[in-house]
Amino acid sequence: MKITVNGTSEDLAAQTLDEALRELGYGDARVATAVNEAFVPAAARQAHALEPGDRVEILAPRQGG
Repeated sequence: MKITVNGTSEDLAAQTLDEALRELGYGDARVATAVNEAFVPAAARQAHALEPGDRVEILAPRQGG
């Protein structure tokens, strides 16, 4: 299905947010996620179904100063 990830169009086989993260190479990385501007906690990603056209944001923490 086609979704937008961090502003870039992606065509994924994933049906859930958890599957999408794995397909995109995030695996078990500690990231924050939002779908259509609504925060999705890590515990809810496996049950969060994606729909064509969804907008997914993935944010990873950075260190440094």
